[in-house]
Amino acid sequence: MEFNKLVCAILIIFNTGQLTSQEFRRTKFNFNSDWRLKSGDFKHAETNNYDDSSWKSVTLPYAYNQKEAFLKAIDDLTTGIVWYRKTFVLPKDAEDKKVFIEFEGIRQGGIIYVNGQKVGMHENGVMAFGFDISKFVKPYPFKNVIALRIDNDWKYKETATGATYRWNNTNFNANYGGIPKNVYLHITNKLYQTLPLYSSLKTTGVYVYAKDIDIKNKSASVHVETEIRNEFKDDKEVVLLVEIYDLEKNKVASFSSEKSKINSGEIITLKSSQLLGDLNFWSWGYGYLYTVKTYLKVDGEFVDEVETITGFRKTAFKNGEVLLNDRVIQIKGYAQRTSNEWPAIGMSVPAWVSDFSNNMIVEGNGNLVRWMHVTPWKQDVESCDRVGLMQAMPAGDAEKDSQGDHWKQRVSLMRDAIIYNRNNPSIIFYECGNEVISEPHMHEMKSIRNTYDPYGGRAIGSREMLDSKEAEYGGEMLYINKSAGKPLWATEYSRDEGLRKYWDEYSPPYHKDGDGGTTHSNVNGSKVADASPYNRNQDSHAIENVIRWNDYFVERPGTGHRVSSGGVNIIFSDTNTHFRGAENYRRSGEVDPMRIPKDGYFAHQVMWDGWVDIENFRTHILGHWNYASDVVKNIYVVSSGERVELFVNEKSKGFGEKSNSFLFTFKGIQWEDGSIKAVSYDSDGNILSGDEKITAGKPFRIKLTPHFNPNGFLANGADVALVDVEVVDKNGQRCALDNSLVEFSLKGNASWLGGIAQGTDNYILSKNLPVENGVNRVMIRSGFKADRISIMAKSKGLESDKIEITTIPFETENGLSTQLPNHNLPSYLERGPTPSKPSYTIKRNPIFISHATALSNQDMVYNSYDDNELTEWRNDGRIKTGKITYTLAKTSLVNECVVKFTGWRRKSYSIRILADNQLVYEGDTERSLGYITIPLKPVLTKDITIELIGINSDNDAFNQIVEVDPNKELDMFKDTDDENKKGQLRIVEIEFYEEL
Repeated sequence: MEFNKLVCAILIIFNTGQLTSQEFRRTKFNFNSDWRLKSGDFKHAETNNYDDSSWKSVTLPYAYNQKEAFLKAIDDLTTGIVWYRKTFVLPKDAEDKKVFIEFEGIRQGGIIYVNGQKVGMHENGVMAFGFDISKFVKPYPFKNVIALRIDNDWKYKETATGATYRWNNTNFNANYGGIPKNVYLHITNKLYQTLPLYSSLKTTGVYVYAKDIDIKNKSASVHVETEIRNEFKDDKEVVLLVEIYDLEKNKVASFSSEKSKINSGEIITLKSSQLLGDLNFWSWGYGYLYTVKTYLKVDGEFVDEVETITGFRKTAFKNGEVLLNDRVIQIKGYAQRTSNEWPAIGMSVPAWVSDFSNNMIVEGNGNLVRWMHVTPWKQDVESCDRVGLMQAMPAGDAEKDSQGDHWKQRVSLMRDAIIYNRNNPSIIFYECGNEVISEPHMHEMKSIRNTYDPYGGRAIGSREMLDSKEAEYGGEMLYINKSAGKPLWATEYSRDEGLRKYWDEYSPPYHKDGDGGTTHSNVNGSKVADASPYNRNQDSHAIENVIRWNDYFVERPGTGHRVSSGGVNIIFSDTNTHFRGAENYRRSGEVDPMRIPKDGYFAHQVMWDGWVDIENFRTHILGHWNYASDVVKNIYVVSSGERVELFVNEKSKGFGEKSNSFLFTFKGIQWEDGSIKAVSYDSDGNILSGDEKITAGKPFRIKLTPHFNPNGFLANGADVALVDVEVVDKNGQRCALDNSLVEFSLKGNASWLGGIAQGTDNYILSKNLPVENGVNRVMIRSGFKADRISIMAKSKGLESDKIEITTIPFETENGLSTQLPNHNLPSYLERGPTPSKPSYTIKRNPIFISHATALSNQDMVYNSYDDNELTEWRNDGRIKTGKITYTLAKTSLVNECVVKFTGWRRKSYSIRILADNQLVYEGDTERSLGYITIPLKPVLTKDITIELIGINSDNDAFNQIVEVDPNKELDMFKDTDDENKKGQLRIVEIEFYEEL
């Protein structure tokens, strides 16, 4: 037995030695350390002997103006020229090897120099790029210098064409200039696997994908393709070896290609595949990832190695539904600004903070983030892989389609983004525009997807594109769309704004819903005279979120032949971009800029807890329980139960009035010191869930709670720690009404970044920061030396608190480190694998329409049931012709009519509905953001008639709730002679249903 163990040990050592005894080991270095920067333009700053000793020392990622984040409005962010320089020494074994530099992105355009020579330039301000700098660098021990001259002017123009970049936009793309993203150095052999940096290197790298996916049996055929280049002077015969490791670092597969000849100077693609079993599939909230190692072998020697972190999952887009791993999932999530920024640091946060933020979406039961307008940086893409958050990845756009050089820029960016991100399983959608594009343009984009990512399982489309034959998904900005074909989901809904500080009008600072005028101008120059819809308090904002989501919930999969695939709320976190309220930043987030939740976050957590139908029941009481003794107010509860009962100090206040599927209102509740509790029940009276809030005592002390990198707080000059600061009572309960000013002090090798609060300059970088509703959060950045960092917080009349955090050494040598920014960050697996049972039950049966007849425009009647929301039937404008009869495919007991009337948000039609000449409904239709459901008296019928019986009324029910252009057409009502046609009946889509 002991002999067998010895043999096994020798074999392990021998096999390991085979993989590590190569002549040269390819290395990817973290190139973020030891940079210097200075604003302004300087002659000869690219040269090696230029004196930069007085320049600011920074560790990337670092935007030169990032301290202005949330201090200034987006269009006031500093722009101009900035220089970055770095001195580095190549490793001793790098002589006569290939050296590549990879930037995850710069903003906006820059020229890159190495040792005084121009290497190249990059100008789109968004995408990753890189260069082969082998001929520009010198071997050890020479001190090489890399320098970048970067211009982040809002009106930056492409050098070759003179065209601006439409996504370099003062509305949505916060301008954090310089190098706000990570940088890497790759040193390879002369036979190597290429990098996926197409525009700059014209190479595509490694592509890993799965085919023949069998979810039930946990198997798939895993394919690996890698583009290789031979820069040796002689031809080579090469073999591709693939090893796959699971999340626990166990090797689960090993396979190889046939031997291939590659000529000197040639680029070829090697391929290999193998059927694998016992796979763990990537899923929502289950960021299961594999490491795919691809080796090149020449004459038995390992000459190159690349690691690709990826995951395997199955998708489908059909019947108006999105399927992940054979299970229907309704889109529930957020349209988030791609900058995804934080106060005083902008977007340049360490990778673990990206996980902290993105995982909050998952913990709040969101399943998708739609990055807005421009492609996300790789750090956020990889973060979504780890936390199990689906993504919609745009290229670059402002609004609408584009032409000429602007279109060429967008196509180039989409190609580069697809190649760079095609191994990231969390990307489910490719978005080609923030608004509808032409069919030829959509076809062109799809051809790029089909060329570079034909097997990735990703739908490509654009906002709107409702009737497109080319787009594979679509959906409007504000409105509810349904489909029986390609999935349609709302790309931005629920646009209201409000500060976290505003509980309600009964709590300090007593903000009444709608208060807060503004002098803000829209980007088209028009003034926002009344910003009431954008100045909500937390009660109102959360209620509006419930109302808006209900539109999608009632039309979810399982409710008919045509369904809504869901939608994303704009936005997740308050952002330093386009705004309409009193502050200089947008406050429509469900968390504030420091990611402290508002009540709307918890409302969504309740409503979204399931793939389609509710799977885990939750209840949340809006607000707090700390009022003055004379306060009588409505209490609102968000719950997924059928009924909710409210208790004050264990005394029942009865059951709430239910509305919008999830909102329960308890009117006129008198405040009492003690507790308020909500209990939800199912239809049989069984308890499902509950929530309780307890009156806090007097503010007693400050409580500090740190959050930092799970691998330790790194002394690299770029890592950060978050520190929660709360005011609590003697029992440790947060004092929900406290807004005390807290004075902070910091000791040790670290710098203060602070937080945000309402007040002068938004308190950006201030060490005196108020809590809001009893809580706030601050941020500190590590220094360059390991140290013990202490943070003290004190406030008048409160016991102070102090915490200590020890930073740990970060190893870097000559500007290089092998510890990458995402080093050892864990995957989040809390939700578990995709459940096997269906995600919804059938709620009702659709009754199909055979044909229809009308008194006018007979040739248009099919438009009202053609599954196309860009067509309609309408009469000729006279009341007496406002009549259309639908003949059903079979005689049915119809009890519901679901209809989208033209002018849905501002028109009300006075109608009656007849079933075989029996009156089953009469009334004025409600205005909506799409579909309405009309209950019908159940009558066995084959013919249903919709008849106009009065003049329709016209009044927008949704105030000023638009996005950029308030003059934009708000729905498809296009009749310029509307005022003279009060007898119009106009139907976009109509459906009929019967009970199960």
